[in-house]
Amino acid sequence: MTGGTVTLHGDWLDHPGTQGLMAALESAGHQALAVGGCVRNALLGAPVADVDIATDARPDRVTDLAGTAGFRAVPTGVDHGTVTVIAHGRPLEVTTFRRDVETFGRHATVAFADDVAQDAARRDFTMNALYADRRGRVIDPLGGLADLQARRLRFVGDPDQRVAEDYLRILRFFRFHAWYADPAGGIDAAGLAACAAGAGGLDQLSRERLGHEMRRLLAAPDPAPAVAAMAQAGVLARVLPGADPAALAPLVHLEDGAPPDWRVRLAALGGQDVADRLRLSRAEAAALDRLTRAAQDGDGPAALAWRLGADQAAGALRLRAALTGSPLPPGWQDEVARGSTAVFPVTAADLMPALQGPDLGAALAALQRHWLDSGLTAPRADLLARARAGFPRP
Repeated sequence: MTGGTVTLHGDWLDHPGTQGLMAALESAGHQALAVGGCVRNALLGAPVADVDIATDARPDRVTDLAGTAGFRAVPTGVDHGTVTVIAHGRPLEVTTFRRDVETFGRHATVAFADDVAQDAARRDFTMNALYADRRGRVIDPLGGLADLQARRLRFVGDPDQRVAEDYLRILRFFRFHAWYADPAGGIDAAGLAACAAGAGGLDQLSRERLGHEMRRLLAAPDPAPAVAAMAQAGVLARVLPGADPAALAPLVHLEDGAPPDWRVRLAALGGQDVADRLRLSRAEAAALDRLTRAAQDGDGPAALAWRLGADQAAGALRLRAALTGSPLPPGWQDEVARGSTAVFPVTAADLMPALQGPDLGAALAALQRHWLDSGLTAPRADLLARARAGFPRP
């Protein structure tokens, strides 16, 4: 079935690389269709990052035709039918139509196909099974266009089968719901049930994949409804034992349009061994730890901003308010701005040579703590007098 009069547009489709490669395939008698995220996002008016092309041409044929057209072909996933073609500076992932022969978890035996409907039938969600030719005409083999227009996320075919084919689709179900579904429409009951039934399969996934999906989920404009559904289905406990989604919705409300920070949102969920379970980098784990500690300590906005910088201080303050159910402190934004530019008025040279080594470090730390407790207002003269009073006498 085609999308009838539905036609999409976009710079990505008009790009000479996209047009050139699709034209080269078509002129040789093959189908060449944009598919998946680029079509979905273009129809939603969202930015398009990656461009995927589906074709009935086999990988070696794609490689030959790309070379003849003056493009460079890289066999990035040729065993699965995928060739990356660099055309006029744009990377295009070109994959031969496929059909599943046998599936087991994240592994599948596939065969090449000649029919776009067979290719569509093996995709995850109906809104991702949309195609477009190089003129922008939408091809809709499975009714995904109506689902996309209604912001309704549904698995292709039988949800239990789709999940059993690839357990990563469980996390993708919640991520796509957060990004593309209408929260007012609720979550698809059959899809949710399939995710709940297959949750044990998440143990087969690498922690790197779990972390990748959770980062992307928590970066959505409002992931709270999807994460609540994850908890309801028993999926959140599989991914992050001990995590609690209760503070996430208040946190999103407190963000009030500020750019989302997935690390702050992850800190709101909590859980056991989060950095290890999601394979966070050292920098990410350190940031998560700083945010969690800052939300729990008693430092005011200015002190937090001096220690963490403006962005992390704002995140820590919102996190603290969400976890405790309290409002943000009055004037906190001005205080964060003040603290982020403040300069501690005492240096090590001010205390030398009277203090050296560990004594010098301890004195600086004590003065710094007093300055922070004062709201960054204690003057230099008072801090130095305090230091002199603590110097050992000869």
